[in-house]
Amino acid sequence: MWTVIYIAPTAKVADMIKAKLTEEGFLVQSRPVNLSKQQFEILVPSGELEEVQEVLNSILHP
Repeated sequence: MWTVIYIAPTAKVADMIKAKLTEEGFLVQSRPVNLSKQQFEILVPSGELEEVQEVLNSILHP
């Protein structure tokens, strides 16, 4: 089961987050929320949620 952990405001931000989480060894997907708003959901397996949230916080708030 995939869980949304973040909604990125742009494709560039979504790609950056996806790349960094993938480098850390997590499975990551991204998909557009609404084509007119250019927002993207970042999804991870629900079993990795807590670990990913810690890494995501360090990415967003270095």
